[in-house]
Amino acid sequence: MNYSFEYIDIILLAMIAGFIFLRLRGILGKRSGFEGKAPPQFQEILKNVQPETKIKQSDKFDEEAQKEFLKGATIAYETIITDFSDDDNKLLKSKPLLSKKIQDQFNEALKERNKRGHFAEITFIGVNSADIKEHKKNNSILQVTVAFVAEVITCIKDKDKKIISGSPDKIKKIYDTWVFSRDTRSNNPNWQLVDILT
Repeated sequence: MNYSFEYIDIILLAMIAGFIFLRLRGILGKRSGFEGKAPPQFQEILKNVQPETKIKQSDKFDEEAQKEFLKGATIAYETIITDFSDDDNKLLKSKPLLSKKIQDQFNEALKERNKRGHFAEITFIGVNSADIKEHKKNNSILQVTVAFVAEVITCIKDKDKKIISGSPDKIKKIYDTWVFSRDTRSNNPNWQLVDILT
């Protein structure tokens, strides 16, 4: 009879150990940029090259296209968020993903942060959800609004590494609504972040 209780104890201990391992991996494992192969819509952006062959564009934004778009949008979201914490205060990886308006806003924020002698530490845990809230077309311009829910560990430190805000070991849930856009008449399949809604 005691053997069954011993097996149950072993199973419970194994489950607890597995949970602790996954939790530590999530908290300590810092990811900066995307992992894996990007979907076609964002692949050329992340490589920062132009497509070599003419790509036939479709005006349709059906369910299949939306799924592929969300895969790329999620990768772009993580890339931009983690790039904003770079120590050199340059949006190197994110630059092709940003419209001039958004790029100027980000650069201004980075300059202001650098002027104060502050820097950000961001550990991207993962995206919990990414949902298309709206997609509309104005002439040839297609705009897609995406609501993201993600988890990050973030804190702002001064030049003496003193914490100004946030926490280096507390997971924070963030809610963002971003607008991506592309010209459907263009042979360039790349999407860009054109607005951040509050």
